[in-house]
Amino acid sequence: MATNARNTTTRSGSSTRSSSTRTNSTARSTSTARTAAQRSEASQVKEGVTKARKGAVAIAKQTAERAVDLPVGAALTARDRVTETVESLSTTAKREKELKSIRTQVTRELNRFERRGGQARRKATQRVRTTRNRVEREAKTRRREVEKTVKQNRTKAESQLKKAQDVVSQRISALS
Repeated sequence: MATNARNTTTRSGSSTRSSSTRTNSTARSTSTARTAAQRSEASQVKEGVTKARKGAVAIAKQTAERAVDLPVGAALTARDRVTETVESLSTTAKREKELKSIRTQVTRELNRFERRGGQARRKATQRVRTTRNRVEREAKTRRREVEKTVKQNRTKAESQLKKAQDVVSQRISALS
């Protein structure tokens, strides 16, 4: 039995030693992982700051480029238009052709404006007519209702007056 107890104690001691060894190595690996995580967080923050700086630089660069490109582009567009106009008017044939195309374009636009104006006028007239008819219908309906009510009230009043006259006549004849 003593041997048995000694074996149990030995096992228990070796088990405790291996458990503590595992705990130490786990603590070391956790500590190493934490340090690596802290380092990676720091590097991520550093990368984020670098990206933010690069982004700000890119935005500033783009704004500066736009500030330069805009007037240059406008000037080039104006130059192109002037060149086209001068070229189209350089000879008599070109002038006549240009004038004809302008006349045609103006006529086409005037016709389009006329169609749109006519269409708008017809729609407005139709809306006015519809509204007028609706208002007239409502007025007729209300007038009929009022006339009906007046007629009923007149009939009631006349009948009440006739009854009152009959009552007065009976009382007078009863007194005489």
